[in-house]
Amino acid sequence: MINSIKEEFQNAFSRPNNAMVQLIIINVAVFLVIGIIKVFTTLAGSQEVASYITEYLLLSDEPSIFITRPWTLITYAFNHSGLWHLFMNMLFLYWFGKLITEYLGSQKLVNLYILGSITGGLAFLLMFNLLPVFDKAAYLIGASGAVYAIVVGAATLSPNYTFYLLLVGPVKIKYIAAFFVVLSFLGTAEGNAGGNFAHLGGALIGFVYINQLQKGNDIGAWIYSIYSFIKSFFVRQSKIKVTHKKEARQYQSNTGSKKRTRTEQEEIDAILDKISASGYESLSKAEKQKLFEASKKN
Repeated sequence: MINSIKEEFQNAFSRPNNAMVQLIIINVAVFLVIGIIKVFTTLAGSQEVASYITEYLLLSDEPSIFITRPWTLITYAFNHSGLWHLFMNMLFLYWFGKLITEYLGSQKLVNLYILGSITGGLAFLLMFNLLPVFDKAAYLIGASGAVYAIVVGAATLSPNYTFYLLLVGPVKIKYIAAFFVVLSFLGTAEGNAGGNFAHLGGALIGFVYINQLQKGNDIGAWIYSIYSFIKSFFVRQSKIKVTHKKEARQYQSNTGSKKRTRTEQEEIDAILDKISASGYESLSKAEKQKLFEASKKN
């Protein structure tokens, strides 16, 4: 049974264009590990051990603490305060992340998630240190900033895409995104001000990222490079030989080869230019399918 579970996890992380599932697995795994540690340390009468571990993963509003724990600008976004907190963030990640993955591929989803985490954390740090109304020590926890980046990113990419909501019916995602952004803005005057500032920071980078991507600038390309490097230590890479040529890019494997010729690349570039000029909804069904197939090869 353990070997079977291990194989399923390895398969999830080795499968191409599967970053959404990988992000959900990481979030759930971190939640479970910390929960198990809390159970055992509580039963042993050493609750401070779990608190100590958690504290080193969450983002503090104190600059002096943050400087000594810079990794918390990302690790806080893989921790959650409870099961409901985890469930809601992963649900929104699944709904909107699926849209990003389908149209842009896994690489862009990872970029958005990490950028949302960073900008959400920075918004939290800045507001809690610039505004005198916040004079109490606080910690930031949860993937909400990262998820807001994905929600707003999806709404920027395809604003008229429609979700069918229970008891509500069809709603365009631009209205869903706008509702939650306004709700977070109003929430900055409430008890969870830090979390809502993180939401707004994530929402801002979600809009900026997709807007820049439509102009041909991937401001998060460095993130996926680091992500792939780290993942290479844990997941066995398939034996694929990649050859770059002037006229074409060829992917060779022991099962055959796939080629994207210059003509194919020019077609993809033309589609991306069309998105930049008129939005994703202007694409034909054939163009959407071609873009989707190309994203699976990236």
